[in-house]
Amino acid sequence: MNKHVNNVAPEATDLSRRSFLVGTAAAGLVLGYAGVPGIGEALAAPSNFEPSVWYAIAPDGFVTVTCGKADMGQHIASTMAQIVAEELGAKWSDMRVQLASNDPKFNDPVLGAQITGGSWSTMMNFEAMSRAGAAGRMALTEGAAAAMGVPASELVVRDSMISHPKSKKAMSFADVVKSGKATKTFTPDELKAIKLKTPDQYTMIGVSVPQLDIPSKTNGTAKYGIDVMLLGMAYGAVVTPPVRFGATVKSVDDSAAKKVPGFIKAVTLDDKTGTTSGWVVAVAGTYANAKKAAQALKIAYDGGPNAKVSSQSLLDEAMRLQKQEDSGQFFVKDGDPAAAFGTAAKVLEAEYTTSINIHAPMEPMNATAEFKGEILHIYSGNQFATRSGAIAAGAAGIDPKFVVMHQMWLGGGFGRRLDADMMIPAVQAAKAIGKPVKVIYTRENDMTMDFSRPLTYQKVKAGVDGDGKLIALSHDVVSAWPTQRWGIPDFLTPSVDKKGPLDSFTVNGADFFYTVPNHHVRAIKNEMAHNATPSGQLRSVAPGWTFWAVESMIDEIAAAAGKDPAQFRISLLDGAGKNDGGAQRLRNTLLAAMGLAGYGTRKLPKGEGMGVACVSSQERATASWTACVAHVAVAPSGEVTVKKLTVATDVGTQVHPDNIRAQVEGAALWGLSLAMYEKATLKDGGIEQTNFDSYTPLRMSQVPEVAIAVIANGEKATGVGEPAVTVIAPAIGNAIFNASGARVRALPITAEAVKGAMKA
Repeated sequence: MNKHVNNVAPEATDLSRRSFLVGTAAAGLVLGYAGVPGIGEALAAPSNFEPSVWYAIAPDGFVTVTCGKADMGQHIASTMAQIVAEELGAKWSDMRVQLASNDPKFNDPVLGAQITGGSWSTMMNFEAMSRAGAAGRMALTEGAAAAMGVPASELVVRDSMISHPKSKKAMSFADVVKSGKATKTFTPDELKAIKLKTPDQYTMIGVSVPQLDIPSKTNGTAKYGIDVMLLGMAYGAVVTPPVRFGATVKSVDDSAAKKVPGFIKAVTLDDKTGTTSGWVVAVAGTYANAKKAAQALKIAYDGGPNAKVSSQSLLDEAMRLQKQEDSGQFFVKDGDPAAAFGTAAKVLEAEYTTSINIHAPMEPMNATAEFKGEILHIYSGNQFATRSGAIAAGAAGIDPKFVVMHQMWLGGGFGRRLDADMMIPAVQAAKAIGKPVKVIYTRENDMTMDFSRPLTYQKVKAGVDGDGKLIALSHDVVSAWPTQRWGIPDFLTPSVDKKGPLDSFTVNGADFFYTVPNHHVRAIKNEMAHNATPSGQLRSVAPGWTFWAVESMIDEIAAAAGKDPAQFRISLLDGAGKNDGGAQRLRNTLLAAMGLAGYGTRKLPKGEGMGVACVSSQERATASWTACVAHVAVAPSGEVTVKKLTVATDVGTQVHPDNIRAQVEGAALWGLSLAMYEKATLKDGGIEQTNFDSYTPLRMSQVPEVAIAVIANGEKATGVGEPAVTVIAPAIGNAIFNASGARVRALPITAEAVKGAMKA
């Protein structure tokens, strides 16, 4: 690896007070920050050339790209640099990356808020970063032309060099920057008019270059939130109540804690943001002593309204709500399924459930807070800087413009760090003792207070005609509404029945690309679950449960109609009407997965089977077309062994092939883990699983063979971090049916459930 590749800055530089005391509309959770400077208008040190707010070229020729997305191991910072480098014409060994702060200039009106999720990052940033790179190349070219006295049209840019073949003259990027000749700026309209490279012209995109963050992460210089050290810093350990949400602290006896060396104070959180309830943080000079002090505190609680809620009561409430015809709002309302059911030759109904699931990133949740005069500095890795800054401000009781977020590398996120609960105890403890405070969760804190994937209940009803054609499908989805909890209206979707906004991040995927003339999807909020288990976005979001139901039911329909489930899907992916284009791409991924897996080409031993599923995750408008063939063996006891997962995905334009394959493989294994092993339960208002002995993700010994086919066809780049998660569970469930005749409808899939279904 080139020695120049390891210069990775952990965060944006020069986070001065002045740069953050600017007028914005960022009161509370409003996303309307002031606009960012245009290309060429960003404030820059005289020695640097900054053609964009997103990167700068130093006099030594090094190009530092600022990544406005959270990098949690998916290498998105390197991906942004690779996109810039392609159009800029920079040499890869000259590229550097740093992470953006919450300076309003980084809330780009084109790229949107600083949020990392939904597999959106590459998809939504590719064109803008390409145009930024191209604008820089053009400005450097004009500067070099002026310096060399030659026409700009005759210059060639490659590997950080600008050369004039006719005269043999050449200048490096460093030379042009030092000359001060690069001064061209671009209006937004001029940026849009830039002609970008076509895929056949790429020299950097599509190449598995060394990831820029790996050297610093392996030599220990990359800084994660847990690594932050500030002068005079104290440590906080949180004590959480036995109830997930709704408890309050009645009293705190710190007499025993006062005997712990270095104990400073026990702070009862007064969280006006509503993110936490019933929390106390013990503050001491070291983390070990903070934990000892926390254990020594004697706290009396009022359990609140959710103290008797359980997983069963959440499920019972979901089933009650689904039975009410006026519950929820419609997400899809095409045709008249009820009328079609009346004429159908066959009608099928099924219920599908998923359990509470926990994120559990390896780096414990943490944050460090420091007040410097009027300014609050927060050091933490987070996936939603726009919202997290507002949460920290709310905890401190100050205007968000007085909060400086120092973005750190993330030791795993998966949606967990879209929330900012870890900042609240750090902020309020720092304010209480007048010193910087670092708060680190224990694994037990994080598991019992996770903003988890919600428990879901889905009722699906389908009708087929005499030819076995699917003519109607109704789909009710009942869950907590994680995105509504954020309180950001722009993240909600108007319902098609005009009953008000709904949380589409609980039903995405149910608006599939199959052609069904009569199709209704109803999103129903389980208020009990919403209050008792405040939920978040876990890697895969709604398609992790909606496609479990959709793709399982499609198989059930095919079986009832006596048709091969793969061919049945292909017949439904005809691209009619609104499904034009997308259905064909999904069909192609299914065919690719079937071919790679050898689906239908060989006779399998008794007790073995293959199952298929195909999905358009994350959302319909931002889909990555993904299909899976799962090969399983089912023992008479009901034990399931997943022998192989074959996944095909259409990513449009692939920036970094190795990284794409790694993410797809990791997503598939996460999907396997959710399908077979992970389950959290609620009892007396609290999560029962507290560590990895009771919450049991996939182990290395359980990993099957995984085969990946990536389809790169030059279309717009799509996301890859999550879609493969959503296709695995239904493919496995369908394979179990083909192997044993057992139809399972609850996640995770257990041997007991399979054995029971085999007997049914």
